[in-house]
Amino acid sequence: MKDGSPLGLAGLWENWCDPSTGEWERTFAVITVPSNDLVAQIHNRMPAILKPESYDRWLSLDPDPHDLLITYPSEPMTMWPISTRVNKPENDDPSILERIAEPMDWQAPLPITSEA
Repeated sequence: MKDGSPLGLAGLWENWCDPSTGEWERTFAVITVPSNDLVAQIHNRMPAILKPESYDRWLSLDPDPHDLLITYPSEPMTMWPISTRVNKPENDDPSILERIAEPMDWQAPLPITSEA
């Protein structure tokens, strides 16, 4: 978020016993929705972001909270380029989220440079 506040993502979590091993497993999935204008610059889907006032309902036993799965507006959000180190699970440190360049229009044509 532009203001630096945390955000909550809609997801599903399950704790189940693997019948083949008897081991308890934890699995989860982040639910996606169509992207807003900001995220659409890089992808056509985005995580479903929940507003803080929706957290309790999402976590409740409500049988049908699907109306909370909406595309979050672009205005309160921001994004910036980060390192491709984020693509490897072994790179598990906060520095992978540091800005590596100034924000840019991802759909704009790349500048043409000539080397003389």
